Amino acid sequence: MRIIIVIAFVGIIASLMSALFFMMRDKGQTRNTVRALGLRVGLSIALFIFILVANQMGWIESRGVPIGTP
Repeated sequence: MRIIIVIAFVGIIASLMSALFFMMRDKGQTRNTVRALGLRVGLSIALFIFILVANQMGWIESRGVPIGTP
């Protein structure tokens, strides 16, 4: 499970870095920056949904925040 989340984070960071690269190189002449940022948003949403589904299926365990001391 951890490997999937790490791969998703690496993909999000790589997409963000490619958007920065295109923004600096193209100077707004092409749509590459918009595509890279759109991919980053899509990956972030997919990761969030994956974590919610994994929690519901019992693949990962949510510990939560303790409410007061016992």
